[in-house]
Amino acid sequence: MSNVTTKPSFNVMLQTEGYKKMISSTIGDPERARRFVASIGSAVANNKKLQECTPYTILSGALLGEALNLSPSPQLGHYYLVPFEKKQKNPETNKWEVAETNATFILGYKGYIQLAIRSGQYQDIDVIEVKEGEFIGRNSTTGKLEFNFYTNESERKDKKIIGYLSYLELNNGFRKSLFMTKDDMIDYADEYSPAFIKKGYELFIAGKVKESDMYKYSSHWYQNFDSMAKKTMLRQLISKWGIMSIDMQNAFERDNTFADEKGNYYYPETIDDSKLIETKIEEQKQDVEKAPKQVDMNEL
Repeated sequence: MSNVTTKPSFNVMLQTEGYKKMISSTIGDPERARRFVASIGSAVANNKKLQECTPYTILSGALLGEALNLSPSPQLGHYYLVPFEKKQKNPETNKWEVAETNATFILGYKGYIQLAIRSGQYQDIDVIEVKEGEFIGRNSTTGKLEFNFYTNESERKDKKIIGYLSYLELNNGFRKSLFMTKDDMIDYADEYSPAFIKKGYELFIAGKVKESDMYKYSSHWYQNFDSMAKKTMLRQLISKWGIMSIDMQNAFERDNTFADEKGNYYYPETIDDSKLIETKIEEQKQDVEKAPKQVDMNEL
């Protein structure tokens, strides 16, 4: 497209005075800054999708993770830099094409746990998947939810996930837990995530999506549903009943966003063309209509 410009590579931008100053002012210690540059440069060099991202969005997301003292290692799962494509219609071909790709900072549920623990206010905090047969119901006397968890992990890992449980205990003895069934979490994502559609998810997990249509299902809610569900449970628990440190507040505000060079923050769905979102939704609905049979979630 004629109005799309080619941006310098990330490693080239890292050597510019503006980026060096940004890194130095955020990190401070020269040795730590050197390690940061080497680490993020290596991460981008080994990730083709990140190489396509606007350099500033990569750096700003990585610096946020560094400021929060969180690791970008996928194995640790503290946070992720996830490429999101902004598309616009080519007037010559009348087709949607990628205008730019931005690296979005997504805090993992393990990142939330780390930040909570470091605040010094929590005796315990965690979130777990609840497996089939573990949820008993609500106690008729106390009204509290009751669970009976498997003690044999080998037996437990093969059971189907039916829900998610998050809990916290503060140093003052206050305790709170939240439980949501997987079906309710699917409905939650369907309502609050513009990129997620319940019927589309049923097709996705049933393996009924064509390879050529997979770009419509790139949302983390499709690709990593259980991790997003656990993160959602922790966010709700902490925001309603937890104690939030300054770092936690910053993480809440910046989660699922990317920044432009003016310091403005955006959610991917808010900057994408609304017509593109409508198009994706309509295409997924058509996928559902063409499916030979609707998937019974209880059979998966």
